[in-house]
Amino acid sequence: MSIIEQMLARYPAQEREHALREVMQEIALAGLQRGGFFDKAAFYGGTCLRIFHGLPRFSEDLDFSLLVPDREFRLEPYFDAMRGEFASFGFDVEITAHAKSANSEVVSAFVKQGTSIHDVQVRGQRHLKIKFEVDTDPPPGFATEERLLLQPYSFYVKCYALPDLHAGKLHALLFRKWKNRVKGRDWFDFEWYVRNAVPLHLAHLEQRARQSGDWEGAAMGPADLKTLLRQRIDALDVEQARADVRPFLRDARVLEIWSARYFHDLADRMVCA
Repeated sequence: MSIIEQMLARYPAQEREHALREVMQEIALAGLQRGGFFDKAAFYGGTCLRIFHGLPRFSEDLDFSLLVPDREFRLEPYFDAMRGEFASFGFDVEITAHAKSANSEVVSAFVKQGTSIHDVQVRGQRHLKIKFEVDTDPPPGFATEERLLLQPYSFYVKCYALPDLHAGKLHALLFRKWKNRVKGRDWFDFEWYVRNAVPLHLAHLEQRARQSGDWEGAAMGPADLKTLLRQRIDALDVEQARADVRPFLRDARVLEIWSARYFHDLADRMVCA
């Protein structure tokens, strides 16, 4: 059995598309690591949480943050390392770069113009595409850690520490602007952080909110955070949130408990660091 077959064997047959995307994500991380990318950047977001911490939902994109701001940073120098990694496992991929569009309906409004976006697509797999985003002007105050990935072979990836991953997710949940769309995946991840007693790095959340223009004035305290959360929960369309995250779950029955009351109770159990 090949390494790719071993990696795919971790998933039920009905999850073929999710499985192949996740295998591609892991190969991409291997290529970036081999190319030295993690000397300058760290992995964060929902896919980081999925791959390294067992988040029980699938995720589509790879999100990275530079360790220090560099608006001139480009991901293109790492393309050859990624192509070579994919080729070594039998994948013929196309990697393209495109400019950030502030008007794009699939991009949250608070993402900075300095962010660069790239796509990797497997030739012959018409619908299989992975989007890469690199935050070239990250807010300060986050910690990183080395996390071990065992497939396609053993290597370490520099990742945001969990309290800072939590802060990034709360920033998205509180301030992401999707017009009429509800990002249920944000609420699913919020639930995971609280259920797993992951503390929130409040100072980093404040830095993110200040940079995005969503917080001004005095320091953000736990009471301020609870007020923001209560307002967001009261405005939440729970059924739309369920519909958004359902395709990414193995068992959607976990969503049955979702309600405004449930999310208020979760908010009361949050711990700030």
